[in-house]
Amino acid sequence: MSVITIFSGAFCEEESVVKNVLSASGFKLIMDNDIVARASRLSKMSANKISRAFLAKESIFNNFTHEKEVSIAWLKLAVAEHLAADKLLVSGCASRLIPKDLSHVLKVCIIADMKFRMTVAISEEKISEKEAIKLIHKQDEDKTAWIKNLYNKNDPWDSSLYDLVIPMDKMDLNKAVSLIVENAGKDILKPTKLSQKFVEDFLLASQVEVQLAKEGHNVGVLAKDGVITVIINQHVFMLNKLEDELKTIVQKISGVKSVETKVGEGYYQTDIYRKYDFKMPSKVLLVDDEREFVQTLSERLIMRDMGSAVAYDGESALSMVSEHEPEVMILDLKMPGINGIEVLERVKKSSPDIEVIILTGHGTEADREICMKLGAFAYLQKPVDIEILSDTLKKANDKIRLKKVAEL
Repeated sequence: MSVITIFSGAFCEEESVVKNVLSASGFKLIMDNDIVARASRLSKMSANKISRAFLAKESIFNNFTHEKEVSIAWLKLAVAEHLAADKLLVSGCASRLIPKDLSHVLKVCIIADMKFRMTVAISEEKISEKEAIKLIHKQDEDKTAWIKNLYNKNDPWDSSLYDLVIPMDKMDLNKAVSLIVENAGKDILKPTKLSQKFVEDFLLASQVEVQLAKEGHNVGVLAKDGVITVIINQHVFMLNKLEDELKTIVQKISGVKSVETKVGEGYYQTDIYRKYDFKMPSKVLLVDDEREFVQTLSERLIMRDMGSAVAYDGESALSMVSEHEPEVMILDLKMPGINGIEVLERVKKSSPDIEVIILTGHGTEADREICMKLGAFAYLQKPVDIEILSDTLKKANDKIRLKKVAEL
């Protein structure tokens, strides 16, 4: 039997459509939560962190950690493993990870005009018209970013991405369900040896992509009959060296017969290829109200392959801790508003795994004792030698990595 995928705009009666298609077809439902849970088990990453890949907003540290790309690699593997079965209905963002080459997959998009969606949202959520519009736009923003990321298309409802686009404002529920079930049963959508081979290729490509991501690489991967093509989409100064490293990693994976590399369209753009180095601090939050100092410090750390972001006051820092989960914080003590000692205390209460390095030009011995009792990793005075600070950062990062390994 075929596989059905459904990707829907918010408040387009997706739940009712899915429920009725399942009842009429006897298919098994796979939702984003199922894919995320499987990806979490495979990767040992938290489900919450993986599910952020579906959101438009990226972590401020993503250029250094590639967390979104790593999450997508694990999501692809989870989807590929599910496709070993048939008679599936895959609903949600993860459904768009299935390659277009799989001929036994019926790709369905459910959409409606704003008036229809707004009416449904008001009824279901018991909210005002203004709140409904805001909610729909927010969810559309996430789905637009998701499709842009996967297909480089700005319209998530682009008909070229689907076999069926169903306008729920112009079609009743029963007709929509009948149309999906009828098309899913057509001979052209029945699995064949060739389509099953594409499933195997997708699984192998996903396994390769995950392994490369684990080694810190962010590249595209295609597979055909055991032949792997690795696509480099960012410019790199030593291309031959990178190609050799990629080939060495991929050749060790079971099922790979040969490996070739090529540059993609993105290679000729201005972005520079950056391998994620797990040994280097990559999620460092710098908190200091001296803007010129902290910006210069950030640039000097980036030159040493350490990913950093900047906050200019304690309140902003606490917000960024909650939203972006830095691993190390370099914190000044004397700031307007919430001072450094209060920031340290609140961070260690809410996020005790964050290592905090105090860097101040005004602290006293009493301040040092308070900070160390509150759980600071180190207490340094300005001006500080960049090598001493870098070494302290690396030691804090090592502590974090060792703790993560111990928890696996």
